[in-house]
Amino acid sequence: MADSWTVQRTGPGDAARTQAREQLLEAARELYGVNGYRETAEHDVCEAAGVPIEVLRQEYGSREGLLIALHNRVTTTGLRAAERALLTEGIDECSIEERVRLLFDAYVEAVTSDPREARVTFVEVLGVSAVVDEHCKLWRALWTEFLTGEAERAVDRGEAEDRDHRVDVMVMVGTVHELMAHHARRCRRARPGEVSGELTQLALTMLGSQRSG
Repeated sequence: MADSWTVQRTGPGDAARTQAREQLLEAARELYGVNGYRETAEHDVCEAAGVPIEVLRQEYGSREGLLIALHNRVTTTGLRAAERALLTEGIDECSIEERVRLLFDAYVEAVTSDPREARVTFVEVLGVSAVVDEHCKLWRALWTEFLTGEAERAVDRGEAEDRDHRVDVMVMVGTVHELMAHHARRCRRARPGEVSGELTQLALTMLGSQRSG
């Protein structure tokens, strides 16, 4: 399959590089998400993507760099979905329970719509290397900032206990990832609504809020 790269390179350079990067990401999603990262060699990814191994190293550095790029893409999609949920018309009139549920509904749907992406994002990145661990740590810090802002808004509205919730949010972010990894490992795939419901209840409990009804 890699022989076809010479044909693909006949187009503009930037377009060819973009195409190669996407082919590698798609191959990684399939192989890392089905067979597992540790069971997938660089030549496996390149053969599936139809590009020489030199292209993988040029664009991503290594299969580890490709793993980070795929994780980054999926996690960014989840964050953007959560941000859009909090910009929904009428969101300011919603209760904290409604807002948190909208946030997690959007996030869970975005990151679990493809089971392969969910496995890569929450399972295959675990324990790979210090570099991957640091990448995931940066994402957890970003989520902590994002959710701390929502907690502070809940405090201002009198819907959460009036205290600094940063530590609570840090614990919650770690727990969210553990819960998502648990569901990604299960043979029977949980429905997105079931997962987001668990996350909503967890968040409200940590904020010291009561579920309505």
